[in-house]
Amino acid sequence: MELLVAIAIGALTTSGIYLMLRQRSFPVILGLSLLSYAVNLFIFASGRLAPEMAPIISKTATGYTDPLPQALVLTAIVISFGMTAVLVIMAIGAYLTSGDDRVSTGAAEGEK
Repeated sequence: MELLVAIAIGALTTSGIYLMLRQRSFPVILGLSLLSYAVNLFIFASGRLAPEMAPIISKTATGYTDPLPQALVLTAIVISFGMTAVLVIMAIGAYLTSGDDRVSTGAAEGEK
């Protein structure tokens, strides 16, 4: 199970970084989303993967998982959803203003 989660985190990270290096705004936003999913999985996996242990206190539980990574991931999901919405609105505004969705590299296109 740990190997599968590690492979998923690696695939999400590499895909996210690849998409963030693109020159259009939509792939950059998609890459940031994939990278945030990878970080969420990493934080979740840092709390030990124990599928048969209870996450809350009960009288019949033999052991418990760490609830802190679960709370951090839940908070990170909400924050990343809000930031994705802000980035999409900014990208739409930039597209409507300039007529193109290319990400600026710092220098104007005519200058070299």
